[in-house]
Amino acid sequence: MRPKKTGIPRIIDAGRHSIEGLIATWKEEAAFRQECGLGLLFLATLPFLHRSGLENAVLVGSLAAVLIAELLNTGVEKAIDRIGYDDHPLSKFAKDAGSAGVFIALVNVPVTWGLILLTP
Repeated sequence: MRPKKTGIPRIIDAGRHSIEGLIATWKEEAAFRQECGLGLLFLATLPFLHRSGLENAVLVGSLAAVLIAELLNTGVEKAIDRIGYDDHPLSKFAKDAGSAGVFIALVNVPVTWGLILLTP
């Protein structure tokens, strides 16, 4: 086992790996690209909504949750696919659970935006 980096080198490596993960997911996952595009459209409306900083933070957070869920779901799917493509109940469970997480994050967006925007 190779020695682990610490301090600034570890932070730099972690940042590099994160950027690589974002780029790879962007290239490989149409759903991620679609969610980014829709998220940008939602973000573009924020200046016109005249909401408080806290409300804007919650609105942005709901969009970020979708991307986080999609990234984690993609990681689970890729790890399962590396193990093999044969049908297995645990593989199905892992992939379905990841998909359910994305679904909940997606449902959370209109609920959150609706509650904030429809409240005087």
